[in-house]
Formats: sequence, C-alpha cells, structure tokens
Amino acid sequence: MPKATNADDPDAPNGVQIDLISGERMENMATMEKIRMILDGVHDGNIVILEEGLTPDEESKLIEVTMSEISPDEFNGIEIETYPKSTTRDSSLLGRIMGGDESTAKLTVIGPANQIETLHKDENLISALVSRD
Repeated sequence: MPKATNADDPDAPNGVQIDLISGERMENMATMEKIRMILDGVHDGNIVILEEGLTPDEESKLIEVTMSEISPDEFNGIEIETYPKSTTRDSSLLGRIMGGDESTAKLTVIGPANQIETLHKDENLISALVSRD
C-alpha cells in the first residue's frame, strides 16, 4: 500500500489519500492480514475503502484490535461505515438456512476517527466529511 504524504513536508501534495482495495486483493488474505493492512493505512491518515467489505467476525476483530491500539496522543481510533450486500437470492428462512443470505458487506469505508465524520447513510449512499488535521 502506498505511504501517505507527510503533512510536515512542504513539497508534499495537500490532501487526503484514499486507498480503494478490491475484493480480489482481499480474498486470499487471512483475517489478521486484512486488519493489519487496514489499520496501517488508517494509522498513516488514509481513508480505506473496501470493495467487498468484511465479514461480521472480521469487523469485530478489527474493532477489537483498534481498541487495543488507541493512544490519546497518537491514534484516536477509526470511524467505520458499511452497507450490506443486497440480497438477490431467496430471503426466506429456508433460503437463509441453505446459504442464500451472504454475510459479506457490499462496501466499507474506514478512516481515522478524528478525520472522518459520517453525515448520512442509507442503503444506497454513504456521505462522509473528511478533514485533514
């Protein structure tokens, strides 16, 4: 993953880096590899967007690891917004039991808690305000 630009460097471009990560890149990674890649980007001040999101278990683990890394002077945590994959398969009870209801999210936006604020979220749109410290 490319490094974020250093805000203290006068020659560095001014702005927020957004890392768009494909589902293909994430599909063969272990849970901790995914979490480390996400948190390394967020620690650098980047906004990370996952094309296919995380499973509920992976998202829980991400929150758990994030909580252990919070430091008042260095890392304030993450802001995470996800909207679910649309269910085009059978959504009946039998359909869900047979595997018709997938648990992977459609899109996930993750960023530093002190830089990203969710303004609006519904099933088709995540609107966020991103600031640069």
